Amino acid sequence: MHRSGKALRALIFLGEDDTWHHQPLHHEIVKRAHEAGLAGATVLHGCEGFGTTSLIHTEEILSLAEDLPILVIIVDDEDKVRGFLPELDELLADGTVLLDEVEVLRYEPAHRA
Repeated sequence: MHRSGKALRALIFLGEDDTWHHQPLHHEIVKRAHEAGLAGATVLHGCEGFGTTSLIHTEEILSLAEDLPILVIIVDDEDKVRGFLPELDELLADGTVLLDEVEVLRYEPAHRA
C-alpha cells in the first residue's frame, strides 16, 4: 500500500573538500536538517564531475582523486524545506542548490488481520 503527495526536493551540490569548522560540510547540513525535523537527508558521493571552476574531478586510478562531488538530497513539505534555506545561507560559501517539486510515493506495510 502507498500514499502519495507533493513535496519539495533540495539538491545541494558540494565538493568533498568543503568544510564547516574543520568538519565535512555535508555532515553539518545533515545534522541541521535532522535538528530541523526534516523528513530525511541523503548524501551521495560522486565519482566524477565539475562545477564553477570547470576543473574535472575524478576518482580514476591514474588521476589524483580530490574534491570529488557530493550531493545532499532533502525532501519534505515545501514550507519545511524553504524554512531550512536560511541554514544553507549560513553554511554555503560556494555551491549550488536546486529546488524542484516532486511527487512522493510512500510505501507502508499493509495491516494484516
